[in-house]
Amino acid sequence: MEAILRLYHQPYDPRRPMVCFDEKMTQLLAEVRQPLPMAAGKSRRQDYEYKREGTRNLFLFVEPKAGRRSVLVTKRRGKQEFAQAMRYLVDELYPDVETIDVVLDNLNTHTYHALVETFGKHEADRLMQHLCFHYTPPHGSWLNMAEIELGILSRQCLHRRLPDEWTLALEILAWENARNATQAKIHWSFTVDDARNVFDYHDPSFSSC
Repeated sequence: MEAILRLYHQPYDPRRPMVCFDEKMTQLLAEVRQPLPMAAGKSRRQDYEYKREGTRNLFLFVEPKAGRRSVLVTKRRGKQEFAQAMRYLVDELYPDVETIDVVLDNLNTHTYHALVETFGKHEADRLMQHLCFHYTPPHGSWLNMAEIELGILSRQCLHRRLPDEWTLALEILAWENARNATQAKIHWSFTVDDARNVFDYHDPSFSSC
């Protein structure tokens, strides 16, 4: 816990971005009957019945100090999908930086070995040269600022019925572009001293670097 809190309160350095990473499953829901459009004095009306069209996984990256975020939509959220997400982070989102500090939950898929299994050791080592994993402690996922951003995404974008992956991806892209255009940041105020006062113990957390 303390290691992550210290990381959060370090000065912003664009040469070494701090990115919070999290994932969320969302349902695809199609309309059974066409909703009635808005009219003068009447809101849009929607039938309670809907059709389930499966689920999709959302991988979210957010750089809270820069006000930058990106979302990947995948069908699953296993080791291979995590490995692909990390390569996307290194090669597409931050291709020009040497090291990225990544805050993430301590799940069995969030490992160096997932990269090795997916890409082989040579490529896994190349990616890990640019990645520094900082894991939240057990039952401490609330420390991951990506959870805050996922909550905003859910309220602003995922609260309505989205029938297919194409529609879901387009709606998320529009949300992402709007948030990035305003450089919406997350301001974290909980400190190491606060943690010691509240929990009365020291938890250094685990870091891969």
